[in-house]
Amino acid sequence: MFSRHPDTMKTPCVSLLLGVCVLLLSAPTVSAVSLSVCPNLQQVFSGSSVDLSCVDDGQTADGWTVKRTRGGLTEDCGAAPGFGRRLGSYCVVNLSALSETFWCEDSSGQQSDRVSFSVQSDTTDKGVILEIPALPVRTGSDVILRCRQRNGATVKAYFSIKGSFVGPKPEHIITNITQADEGLYSCSTDEGGKSPQSSLRVRGQNTDITSCLKADVTL
Repeated sequence: MFSRHPDTMKTPCVSLLLGVCVLLLSAPTVSAVSLSVCPNLQQVFSGSSVDLSCVDDGQTADGWTVKRTRGGLTEDCGAAPGFGRRLGSYCVVNLSALSETFWCEDSSGQQSDRVSFSVQSDTTDKGVILEIPALPVRTGSDVILRCRQRNGATVKAYFSIKGSFVGPKPEHIITNITQADEGLYSCSTDEGGKSPQSSLRVRGQNTDITSCLKADVTL
């Protein structure tokens, strides 16, 4: 039999508790801020503009900045040459690169989900884009996919749905969306026009998704 000093019995427990405290304090904070996209389209024609802003619970998020990465460098909207102009809380961006990705970030490094755009560089009458949301869609919702020309007209098309083709028809409706609907989508026409491929993202019904928050913008 032997006895231990009370302090030696307490020390491991105190150390363990401190370790737990440090672990909790160092855990990353999940941001509720999201990137608002107007119009909420993932594919655009080269030279088209899109309005981006950082929102929290449907309101403009103060202290957050729209950012992108180009050439390995992270750039802030309005601060880098050729990267957007500020209009109220919005960053108005002209899209020209074949694929661009944007997100919101605050001074502490917290980030929102990233949003990517696919740019149709075909400037002929055959060039088409697939109207598909840039932001994730909630489970249980419906999405209408259309194939659109540069002049704004929708055309009958074959829709590529995760590798399977349907059509030709003027639109393809996905009802009561589930996680199984995530995947790559595109459209093509008999005239030879083909859109880029884009990914449909699906989130839970309780996800806060805000698009086209334009109350504070005067055009």
